[in-house]
Amino acid sequence: MLYVRVPSRSEKLASEVCETIEALNMEYMALKSLSNVEYTEEDIAIVIGTDSDVLKAFHELGSKCVPILGVCETETRGFLTETSIKDLPRALENLQKKRYIVEETIRLLVSVDDKTILPAVNEAAIFPSKSATIMEYTLTLDDEIVWRDCSDGVIISTPLGSSAYALSAGGPMVVHKAKVFVIVPVNSLDVTRRPLIIPDDSKVLINGIHSRTKCEVVIDGTIRLKVDNKVWVKKYEIPARLVRLPGSSYVLEKMAKKVQLAEELLKIPPSAKLILKTLEYEGPLTHRELARKTLLPDRTMRQALALLISKGMVRRKPLLRDARQKLYYIA
Repeated sequence: MLYVRVPSRSEKLASEVCETIEALNMEYMALKSLSNVEYTEEDIAIVIGTDSDVLKAFHELGSKCVPILGVCETETRGFLTETSIKDLPRALENLQKKRYIVEETIRLLVSVDDKTILPAVNEAAIFPSKSATIMEYTLTLDDEIVWRDCSDGVIISTPLGSSAYALSAGGPMVVHKAKVFVIVPVNSLDVTRRPLIIPDDSKVLINGIHSRTKCEVVIDGTIRLKVDNKVWVKKYEIPARLVRLPGSSYVLEKMAKKVQLAEELLKIPPSAKLILKTLEYEGPLTHRELARKTLLPDRTMRQALALLISKGMVRRKPLLRDARQKLYYIA
């Protein structure tokens, strides 16, 4: 059985996906949420959207171990979207003929002030709620204190997440099958505080957390929770499962492109970087939505978008529900 989760922002897209599946006589069920379903070992969840939509789907699944096939609604695939909507018929035929593998990737079990929350697929980031504010904390691994630090924050990342937020903060890129975690101090006042790669059976404790403003744990860039004193992080016993289709290693290609992108980012203004980061976490957005989320002035927004489009970093297309508006997305 296929369970299909289509973003509610596009009813037309939902209809097209269902028609494509029906044309192949495949049994399916369209759902708004993947949480209230009893899955079997043969089931697959298809999530249409961006990497952010796939992350939200994993959050909905919780401890359920169903594999997810991410399908990008634009031409540009991400790390979690294995195919594009254009190639969906071919992907469905591969599923029909069992021509796929299921890749298991580590997740993080995060406890905030002794309260366990949902597992993280990419990372758990601990930051003050107000930007440009220093946070003090102690890092402990397996009951041994590693350092006391003053920095903008700290990120604990999975191998999959090493190419996301952790990479932007100066962390290393890690092959997704590696059995490790990455700890990245962000803008530490001590230059000796460098990213750490640790075994995935380690127990990480961030405690003694103190700042002038309240501090938060951010799970996969989408869920924020207040933290008073400590955060425990360890390997979650149930991995995230991703459907991978036949072909070359697209993930390794994307990692190489990340390196090229990093070089280009050095040449663009902060406003353009902010737009890229917002599109990376939020997925495709209209000009109005970008303005609301970035708080950039209209003129600055237009100049930054024009620069990103000219460099081929961002593309735009008509919004399906209103052709007068444009939808911007990472290329």
